[in-house]
Amino acid sequence: MTAATDAFAQLMRIAGKAPSASVAITEEAAGLKTRFHAEAAAAAALAATGAMAADLWTQRTGQTQDVTVSTREAGAALLSFAFQNFTDASRAPPPLPGELGGAPAILGQGFFPTKDGRAVFLHPSFPASTAKLLKLIGSPADNAAVAANVLTWNALDLEKAIVDAGVCGAMVRTADEWDASEQGQILASRPVVEVIKIAEGPPMPLPAHGDQPLSGVRALDLTRVLAGPTCGRTLAQHGADVLYVASPKLPATEYFISDVNHGKLSTWLDLTDPAELTRLKALIAECDVFSQGYRAGALERMGLGPLDLARLRPGIIYTSINAYGHEGPWSQRPGWEQLAQTVTGMADIHGGARGPQLQPGAVTDYTTGFLAAFGTMVALDRRARFGGSYLVRVSLAQTGVWVRGLGLKTVEALSEVQPLSPQEIDGWRIDSDSGFGPVRHLRAPVSMSATPVGWARPTMPLGSHPAAWPV
Repeated sequence: MTAATDAFAQLMRIAGKAPSASVAITEEAAGLKTRFHAEAAAAAALAATGAMAADLWTQRTGQTQDVTVSTREAGAALLSFAFQNFTDASRAPPPLPGELGGAPAILGQGFFPTKDGRAVFLHPSFPASTAKLLKLIGSPADNAAVAANVLTWNALDLEKAIVDAGVCGAMVRTADEWDASEQGQILASRPVVEVIKIAEGPPMPLPAHGDQPLSGVRALDLTRVLAGPTCGRTLAQHGADVLYVASPKLPATEYFISDVNHGKLSTWLDLTDPAELTRLKALIAECDVFSQGYRAGALERMGLGPLDLARLRPGIIYTSINAYGHEGPWSQRPGWEQLAQTVTGMADIHGGARGPQLQPGAVTDYTTGFLAAFGTMVALDRRARFGGSYLVRVSLAQTGVWVRGLGLKTVEALSEVQPLSPQEIDGWRIDSDSGFGPVRHLRAPVSMSATPVGWARPTMPLGSHPAAWPV
């Protein structure tokens, strides 16, 4: 059994279904230079979304179909934000220096050695958190100064100070250290995707109309950056009406938005405004899926926790995405892709003798988004057959451990990597007239024989639409 077929079989067990012969993962030469089976994992997650979409389509119509995914195209999907070509060149994402997918040079971001011979990864992210992190470590806005100041800290002391300050960073851990930790053991006791029934209710078959598996399904997307929005984008490619809800008070990165908001409507709502919170609750009362990436407890304080919404909208699918898992001492820590790789041992393994290194691609971000969409469709399937409301939970760290569990490639195998060529990437691109101007971007990386996959709506800037469902 290959890593891709093993990963796909694991996901089908979570869905309670046997792997189908109508789902094919085309396994090709690796395109990304990583010790992990990252492309295989992404392909398996995409194949699982296709399998569930096909199953839902069969429930609606009786028609079966074939699903195909390529591991090389799945690998490209782990960098889809970087493969956007805008007519307006000023909108292009920054170049990726060094190895494909190397981290852009961002002030204060990266691996830094500490006084005790360990290392930390600092992730300043947006301007306000950058300023807070620089103040914490006592550094001016200069990478050399950041490195010098980090050398005055012990790694765990700095990590604790970062957590207490509510900013992002973590000590590099080996796989054994993570697995032996309390948070690691909590995650080890859970599947990579959790689908939990949280309330009873009558079966709710999907709407009979529409030409896509998720036609008529309404999904609210209250997530940010890559993993969460990728879930909504994946639901949209199978026909769901997805309304992306952003706060006008929070910063955003345009080239991420343009990448992950294909197929969505996009609106502003400030949830600190009681009137706008009331408007959101009215939208929830008419939706099927509520996908969120807020820190643990934040939405509960607004009356928007899973059980709250199961009472407000019986039959809801509540999909929750975070960095480190939904239970345990790390559940409320903010985090990003790079930090999931840092703490789970992935960066330590991938870097080897070079010291900790990130993999060439947003391995946990996009894959977690695909897994969230898979879990959401599993819950829609169970709601249709058995009824009830469901909670779906995924996390970047859980995805990282799952990918790590698929095994490692040998160091020698890295010399056999066949990098993705510009011509190959361009063959996977399609053209859209987006709200950011004409753009050539990656297509949806899964093919279905009866319900062609794609986006009915172009990607749009935040706040382009009213806070309302389409008629």
